[in-house]
Amino acid sequence: MKRKNRFITGYAGLRALAVIGVIVYHLNPNSFMGGYLGVPIFLVLSGYLVTDHMFHAYEERGRYDFKSFYLRRIKKLYPQMIALLWGCSAYILLFQQNLLAKLNQIVITNLLNVYNFWQIKNGQSYFERFASNESPFIHLWTMSIEGQFYIVWPLVIFLLVRYAKKKKIIFWTITALTLISALEMAILFKPGVDTSRIYYGTDTRFFSLGLGAMLAVFWPTWKLNEHLDKGDRRLLNIIGGVALIGILLMVTNPIFNPQKAFAYRGGMFLFSFVTMILVGVIAHPGSSWNRWLTNPVFNWIGSRSYGIYLYQFPIMIFFEDKVKDIADHVVLYHTIEVILILIIAELSYRFIEKPFGRIDWEKVHQFLTKALNFKAKRYQAKALLATGIIVFILGSFGIIKAPTVKAENPNHSELATQIKSNRNRQLKKNKKLIKEAQSRKKAAPTSKSALLKQAKQLAATKPVNKDFEKYGISQVDLQLAQKIQVTAIGDSVMAGSSQNMQKLMPHLIVDAAVSRQLGNTIPLFEQYKKKGALNDNVLIGLGTNGAFTPKELDQLMKIIGPKRHVFWINVHVPTRDWQDQVNNELNAATKKYPNLTIIKWHEVAASHPDWFYDDHTHPTTEGSKFYSAYVTKELVTKGKY
Repeated sequence: MKRKNRFITGYAGLRALAVIGVIVYHLNPNSFMGGYLGVPIFLVLSGYLVTDHMFHAYEERGRYDFKSFYLRRIKKLYPQMIALLWGCSAYILLFQQNLLAKLNQIVITNLLNVYNFWQIKNGQSYFERFASNESPFIHLWTMSIEGQFYIVWPLVIFLLVRYAKKKKIIFWTITALTLISALEMAILFKPGVDTSRIYYGTDTRFFSLGLGAMLAVFWPTWKLNEHLDKGDRRLLNIIGGVALIGILLMVTNPIFNPQKAFAYRGGMFLFSFVTMILVGVIAHPGSSWNRWLTNPVFNWIGSRSYGIYLYQFPIMIFFEDKVKDIADHVVLYHTIEVILILIIAELSYRFIEKPFGRIDWEKVHQFLTKALNFKAKRYQAKALLATGIIVFILGSFGIIKAPTVKAENPNHSELATQIKSNRNRQLKKNKKLIKEAQSRKKAAPTSKSALLKQAKQLAATKPVNKDFEKYGISQVDLQLAQKIQVTAIGDSVMAGSSQNMQKLMPHLIVDAAVSRQLGNTIPLFEQYKKKGALNDNVLIGLGTNGAFTPKELDQLMKIIGPKRHVFWINVHVPTRDWQDQVNNELNAATKKYPNLTIIKWHEVAASHPDWFYDDHTHPTTEGSKFYSAYVTKELVTKGKY
């Protein structure tokens, strides 16, 4: 028993590391992938502990107490889950009714442990994320996978023990299932295709659980010898140190970002494998890592890790819905979020997780007797009961009301429709413009003074796009825009205005689409360069969907080359914490690259909130014209001809 308890303490320390990763991710999402990679740590631990416990029972008693196992799981997981679902439902009913649609389905699928499958079918689109409709339950897919594992795995182990019998056969059977899961994830991944199926799928995520189960077969806690010689102890500690360093390097390396191919083609499996090694070292009573990971802070965080994980997204999403200027107070607001998460996790641990973990009918009767005895001064019991009743009633009303609420489909919004139309127009028009660029002979550049003189004459005799003059661009600049040749590549902000930009600049090749980030878009610049369609003026509109590294920016500038003039539209995305990081990165890059000019859209847009849809990021129909006129004016004033 002593050995088991020692491991549980170190296990809490490892859980604490995973939770700390989640917390740091909240403080700085763009420099730390811990928010994504914390999940495999929990899955590996679950796979190891559950399988180890079952094999111990079979070896010691020849049977496993299924009833006791399922009852412990229910007491551990469901009270906090139910409190979260009903508490969030009550909040949504009172303060954020835009999230009411499908709430009943979310609650039911979470209770039935199939929410990950629901998410695959009903995953949020790009426009939902930017329409203040982010779900506070989006992270609960992991709990469904764990729930399915707890239901099915005892039966799997029972069949293996009964029919396979030999540990060697059992080990290779679990290994085969694990490798099939990892291979399935790698094979199903397709660049540019929605990853929801493989990111949320139980079958494609099983390998993390499977690695933990494999470890339990050949590294059972009750058979590990704590009496190691000095050399073996040192070796075990070194292996643990290397594994921990490997984990820290992986969670801080952008290549493990789940928007990149490597994460699915071996990255998550590699992370889970290294985690398995560290779990094994911590489990061994002869190593020092158990003791090193045991301290009051880690013990506190580890014991509250379930509550911290559950409440992280609801608090973040509810809080950020009420404060729209996240970009202006990144550290302050995220610090407030973390404090709120820790406070609520502590309250949940004290008043829900611990009491319900030991609950039985006798204790329920005692509590109700105290709470309903109006003569006794049992204020805490009365307050808890009253709070529970109010939350249950409000939450239930929200869940019942949900089916009557018609969900607005952001994919059919004015913005989404415009972007889709613009995208089709881009693809058709670009074929002709690319051919023009490819066949265009390099001529001696016309002097700026001659072009300006011609533009002034045409402005007086043959004005064009006069309706845009009220948006801050002169007729002379509109005439110059008829001549300039630009290749523009961008994200949804540019995509929403591409029709206006091509109207103002007829020779503009524009390739803009939703969800783009710099790292994944770099190959597109290479394609245009190889086709001979990368003009002397290159316009970039990327950064709305996330920050990028200086290395990625350097890679892009190298592809474009020093002879082309690069114009980069900085970002106005006040509801996202990477806004200032992107803009600061761009400003710093101008010192390194003389051919880089920043078009300061953020500075112009900040004082005109009426130019934007409710997401405060994408210009409205009217705002699009200001955007297009401003960008065009910057290009014709400073660009090459």
